[in-house]
Amino acid sequence: MNRVALYLQDSHDLRDGLQYAQYAEAKGFEAVWQAESRLVRDAIVPMAAYAAVTEKIKVGSGVINNWTRNIGLLAATYLTLDDLAPNRIICGIGAWWDPLAKNVGIDRKKPLTAMRETVLIMRRLLNMERVTFDGEFIHVSGIELDVVHGRREPRNVPIMIGATGDQMMEMTGEIADGAVMNYCVPPEYNDRALELLEKGAKKAGRTLNEIDRPQLIVCSVDEDHDKAIETTKMLLCQYLAQQPHIAKASGVSDEVVHQIQATLGWPATKEQINQAKHFVPDELVMKITASGTPAEARAKVAEYTKRGCTCPILYPAGGNVRLLIDTFGNQA
Repeated sequence: MNRVALYLQDSHDLRDGLQYAQYAEAKGFEAVWQAESRLVRDAIVPMAAYAAVTEKIKVGSGVINNWTRNIGLLAATYLTLDDLAPNRIICGIGAWWDPLAKNVGIDRKKPLTAMRETVLIMRRLLNMERVTFDGEFIHVSGIELDVVHGRREPRNVPIMIGATGDQMMEMTGEIADGAVMNYCVPPEYNDRALELLEKGAKKAGRTLNEIDRPQLIVCSVDEDHDKAIETTKMLLCQYLAQQPHIAKASGVSDEVVHQIQATLGWPATKEQINQAKHFVPDELVMKITASGTPAEARAKVAEYTKRGCTCPILYPAGGNVRLLIDTFGNQA
């Protein structure tokens, strides 16, 4: 394992996240990725903060959605981040999920077409081209990144699609620089994902090896095995209840999902989470996450890399984040 990255969401104080990014950099981590999914913490503000307090670690969005920022603003945002940390920014972008998108007024119709247009026009804008395009979702006339003061050269910002479904995975292989492969899935999930990525890559005259495949992996590390498992259960019960595409990809039974959904509200309270976590079986935790002692976590992450993950993006489910970084650090 010569590549490893850190994933941060909202379970920590934001200023603590700056220290985690610095510590991960010191320990040889390749990147720090910031989540943006639930209505809790956007990705761009933390990314800018991480970039400002580090020197060489890459900073990625894991992942923003392609619906809520218009294409001009989206490209300008990543241009700005690249100005702050040249050649260190990664754009991870995904199709979001219902019911959250629907609840804020987003109609996710034709998600493949919408994503294709976003990626293609975003890339052209970051290449400093002047773009006119009249698609189904994107309509722009003679726009470009209007840099007067600063670097006008094309920007090196890889675009990675956070793909879960088969069609989106195949298209990712065709049009993106890489796939941010999902978490809460067993290692064998990757077998099918790689087949689809390769199929898409061939459409563009590329090989699978040209498609980067970083993967989110829930990772709870504690010297006490049982404590690590309990921490992960608290996280899993929220994801399985609120994000049906993850539950489906994980192969979780409908019975378990319904039990959890009947207990949790939205947003869930800590009391509800502590009740619902007991519906998550220990064997599910061990199947779809890297949780347990440092040795157990390393062994599980290795299973994902053996099945095609090019860079584990480790998501601390809770507990001692520095212990997680120490467990995987200095392996680059």
